[in-house]
Amino acid sequence: MHESLTCPGCAAPDLAFATHDHAHCANDALERAEALTAATGARLTPVRRRVLEILLEEHKALGAYDVLARLTTEGFGNQPPVAYRALEFLVEQGLAHRIQRLNAFTACAHMGEDHAPAFLICRACHMVAEAEASAARLSLDADAARAGFRVERSTIEALGLCPSCQRAA
Repeated sequence: MHESLTCPGCAAPDLAFATHDHAHCANDALERAEALTAATGARLTPVRRRVLEILLEEHKALGAYDVLARLTTEGFGNQPPVAYRALEFLVEQGLAHRIQRLNAFTACAHMGEDHAPAFLICRACHMVAEAEASAARLSLDADAARAGFRVERSTIEALGLCPSCQRAA
């Protein structure tokens, strides 16, 4: 299986770190999110939808307080639970991921798909790309099984430099 990086909503590989206009990607991702939540009986409320839109705007992971600041300026409320509840919903529905290293959130590039994500985090500009890491997950599951352990969830987060920051260095 070819491992690739994608922009949420884009089928083209390697767009997360490339300069591109991903407005259509964000719209496609929002349509997919609406269909997925409707299919499961969940509800993409205006606040949840706006939080997802905010996450889709850039390829940077955003902290809950960054999201809350945007929501506040747009009249959605100024209490932290507003942002945290929306982000928690998006993660539970598979529409976003939490990046532990950054204590932040990013839109899922593979909404509605069973996948093993790995996050490539630029230490300089904090851009985040989601890569498919099925091979790594299979290897981890095999090693865990030999130890009598069953992995329920894992997250791979790799820190490095994106192409732009490598050129600038």
